[in-house]
Amino acid sequence: MSTETSGTPTTGDQVTGAQSLVTSLEAAGVTDVFGIPGGAILPAYDPLMDSSIRHILVRHEQGAGHAAQGYAAATGRVGVCMATSGPGATNLVTALADAHMDSVPMVAVTGQVGASLIGTDAFQEADIRGITMPITKHNFLVTDPAEIPQKIAEAFHIASTGRPGPVLVDVAKSALQSMTTFRWPTELHLPGYRPVTKPHSKQIREAARLILEARRPVLYVGGGTIRAGASRELRVLAEMTGMPVVTTLMALGAFPDSHPQHLGMPGMHGTVAAVAGLQKSDLIISLGARFDDRVTGNLDSFAPGAKVIHADIDPAEIGKNRYTDVPIVGDCREVISDLVVALKAEADAGHSGDYEAWVAFLSGVKKKYPLGYEQSPAGTLAPQHVIERLSAIAGPEAIYTSGVGQHQMWAAHFVQYEHPRTWLNSGGLGTMGYSVPAAMGAKVGRPDATVWSIDGDGCFQMTNQELATCAIENIPIKVAVINNESLGMVRQWQTLFYNERYSNTNLQRQGGVVRIPDFVKLAEAYGCVGLACDGPDDVDATIEKAMEINDVPVVVDFRVHRDAMVWPMVAAGTSNDDIKYARDLAPDFDEDDL
Repeated sequence: MSTETSGTPTTGDQVTGAQSLVTSLEAAGVTDVFGIPGGAILPAYDPLMDSSIRHILVRHEQGAGHAAQGYAAATGRVGVCMATSGPGATNLVTALADAHMDSVPMVAVTGQVGASLIGTDAFQEADIRGITMPITKHNFLVTDPAEIPQKIAEAFHIASTGRPGPVLVDVAKSALQSMTTFRWPTELHLPGYRPVTKPHSKQIREAARLILEARRPVLYVGGGTIRAGASRELRVLAEMTGMPVVTTLMALGAFPDSHPQHLGMPGMHGTVAAVAGLQKSDLIISLGARFDDRVTGNLDSFAPGAKVIHADIDPAEIGKNRYTDVPIVGDCREVISDLVVALKAEADAGHSGDYEAWVAFLSGVKKKYPLGYEQSPAGTLAPQHVIERLSAIAGPEAIYTSGVGQHQMWAAHFVQYEHPRTWLNSGGLGTMGYSVPAAMGAKVGRPDATVWSIDGDGCFQMTNQELATCAIENIPIKVAVINNESLGMVRQWQTLFYNERYSNTNLQRQGGVVRIPDFVKLAEAYGCVGLACDGPDDVDATIEKAMEINDVPVVVDFRVHRDAMVWPMVAAGTSNDDIKYARDLAPDFDEDDL
């Protein structure tokens, strides 16, 4: 017997818990859901057929989670995924952990076994609430159908406010099958949850004082700036003061790459200028960044002469890794706006900073140690060249997603980012397999944008089944596989630190002439167009051909030189002072030489 009712339920209507769930999602503004049905969540899939929500049937729950992430990161709206109990829910764990690390607003709805069966080790039971407690911003278990609207409303509020993050709502099958009265809440009851968005004026004044006193300040911009939608305000602050800017891996696009004040990305594979800017600074103004180990290297030697202003919406991040002289709790956009007002008032009173020598020094470093790469042997394909040309042809309006590893770092360096929300990647967790489903989610959220997944051959083989979803659901993403037949970043470490002992990083048969798999054939098998490119002379034509195809997904197998490496590099656990811009070559920061 069908549980459907005519029309959309309204407050006071008698409905099933399943209908209440779907109606609640509609009321929360959901237009797209990524998921897979199964026994415990099945009651919700019946009313879903009659709803306004587009459900996209993925091939693996991890794909649903990453797609929800990509959707959220590209649009700024909450991404939504859905899965059944047990293995369905546990397959979401990686995506939830990823979203938690990178502050991505997402809601995961999972089915759970009936309330009377919880705790009995019933078929397809997993304590997903307990499992995901450390890797979600919050989560709920709902056994009473009357609570469904309230918990859905709370989930979306928590996911999207303060420091964004993933929220899981686990709903017992018995609650989905029971009758209830639908009531969409008019107010939320979340005692103790009061995100502070407005910074304290005293802290702003103190920050302004330090900025004016400093001689070598740096704006250290993190992903929180993008999550807060603060790119415009950041540019005003930077241009008004003239301070140099570094943007972390998660913040690429928050400040235009082409801007003369931009030093690039700091950290393990950061530019020489960005690393030097932080190391030699006397003041770091951290905006929505968390002093991650990949940025700081050895903490004891990180920016030894710098005072720190740390602005973040999450008070737990302030002072967590590095002592903070001026802590500012608040939304990045509001913090930057208030700083602009305070510094403008100081300027009107005749007080401004003197950074001329500092800017000249860093400009010299940037000029002397630009990003570059070794040319690959004649006739072979340099991965950096592929990504450079892809950026030039697709342009800065396109959205780029990546997996994790060498191709991720090359994409960070050699794509020109001019706008926020055009670079999506797994920063904190470092999840291989993120790129293809994230590109799918981004394309659903922003269908008019060109979306390129820049993926490695190792990462691509973890989630390429979502190409089937893209082909069937008319989601024409484009995939550039940077295929070096290896787990490239691990191989690079083996080259540098393990005497070239390549233990289990070769993805092809030793001495084999047949590629396994053939990515062109694989793409075609999944209903996509498959292209291959083996040499530098064919790169532009291949990319242009891919750009012309907009009705089906396209996969391009770029067969690149295996021994290409990511430079610059700071070895893990060492000081940023030990940065190398090529193998065994360290920069010289002698100011007289710049």
